[in-house]
Amino acid sequence: MTTLAPTDLTPSVRDRIQGCWLGKAVGGTLGQTFEGLSGPIDADFYFPVPDEMVPNDDLDLQVVYAAVLDALEEPRVDRHILADAWRKHVLFPWNEYGVAVRNLAEGLEPPYTGSYDNWFTCGEGAAIRSEIWACLAPGDPDLAAAYAYEDACFDHDGDGVYAAQFLARLQSLAFVESDTDALIDGALAGIPADSGIAAVVVDTRRWAREHDDWRDVRALIVEKYGSQDFTDVRQNTGFVILGWLHGRDFSEAILITNNCGEDCDSSTASVGALLGILDPGGIDDRWLAPIGSDLVLNSEIVDLEHPSTLDDFTDLVLRLGRRLGGVAPRATSAPFDPATHRIPVRLSHFNTVYSPERWNQRDQSELPQIGGPLPALDYVDGSLPGTWVRKPRTEFDDRLLMVEYALDGRGRQDVRLMVNSTEDYRVWIDGEFLHGAQGSVLFFPAPHMAPVGQYVDFELAEGAHTLSIAFKRPPQHRDAAEWVVALVERPSMLWIENALRP
Repeated sequence: MTTLAPTDLTPSVRDRIQGCWLGKAVGGTLGQTFEGLSGPIDADFYFPVPDEMVPNDDLDLQVVYAAVLDALEEPRVDRHILADAWRKHVLFPWNEYGVAVRNLAEGLEPPYTGSYDNWFTCGEGAAIRSEIWACLAPGDPDLAAAYAYEDACFDHDGDGVYAAQFLARLQSLAFVESDTDALIDGALAGIPADSGIAAVVVDTRRWAREHDDWRDVRALIVEKYGSQDFTDVRQNTGFVILGWLHGRDFSEAILITNNCGEDCDSSTASVGALLGILDPGGIDDRWLAPIGSDLVLNSEIVDLEHPSTLDDFTDLVLRLGRRLGGVAPRATSAPFDPATHRIPVRLSHFNTVYSPERWNQRDQSELPQIGGPLPALDYVDGSLPGTWVRKPRTEFDDRLLMVEYALDGRGRQDVRLMVNSTEDYRVWIDGEFLHGAQGSVLFFPAPHMAPVGQYVDFELAEGAHTLSIAFKRPPQHRDAAEWVVALVERPSMLWIENALRP
């Protein structure tokens, strides 16, 4: 590895940390308008042009961690301390965040808050928090990755964790190294070679050498790693690497990554932060002038004393790094058996073909008609692995399956029920029809932005209820039915803990 020799022109560690946060803020502000759009996009600047930094969870959560750790008499990076920071200071309901906070409220500890019953284990949520760990361990990629694990395991598993560790290693190395291949190889050395993150990074580096047009490389990334989940960390990590390798300067790099689309506020913030570490002076003033240096956080960050500017935040991180003293995490977690946290249900396999009702009391889905009564059925006791179920077609004993859950809002009455399902379904509460929908070609079980038609908002009376959901058996060309059932409070959209348990 070729290490940069310190000279009067070499940026200081403080310069690089500040460059990291400035690049992060620029990238996140640029990308936020275009978040979730499929690329290629043709943006060439902020739209609209802001007059201050646009708040973004990518930076917010790192401020939370730094402020919480700095307030400790003896700070240490520990998964349980970080989880408690979520409990006390974070009200984000989105994707893996909401699931992990729910799991925490149900008594789970990290890493199981991230690995259990979580469709979004490979979301971007931890990768976008990698910079704080690099800045607390500059030039020490192993320590940065160890820190990143303590964080990422709260709400991720597998590639969702590896992406955070890869980026933390990459950014940590960027404090002392400038050669792109050395940086990538050094970052890859700390994650499994057979992981999806390692694969997309290796592929993207090769494709970037073989193709002059970034759009061609983007197409290859999407072809191999694309996902209906726009936050999937594999494709988005590819876009980070692509922008960095194909961009000739800061502006071109962040625009390439942004214009790849998908979770582009996150991916663009990541490449902006990396470039800010590598060359703090390379961030054009045209990007910095509109956003200023005030540190603006989302309203969902609560009860937190934090720095008011990026300058002050930089100083806090420098101070915290010295106080941590390079000590590796030593946290442990009690064993967790997912079998002990299954959801009890009653099940009935049935059909409407030979039912006593007339044929015109069902619709083309074969399910009871919208608004129809709950069928009288015989049930058997059973259980499901969690709110997220993948049931093979071969396990449907008949054309339809009725699943009877317990339902309790735990004191919340203004609620949203999401049933994101690949198959047609009907819903009753306490025997009264509530909702029905066709199966969705889009599977994205985030209650705050569930697919159209796969949720219903209503007032739920206090106390225990019975939730009955009839699912149609998957067609022969589909191996399994998949669904996620969520009850969340409104307007926060936070999951209600133990909502489907007696």
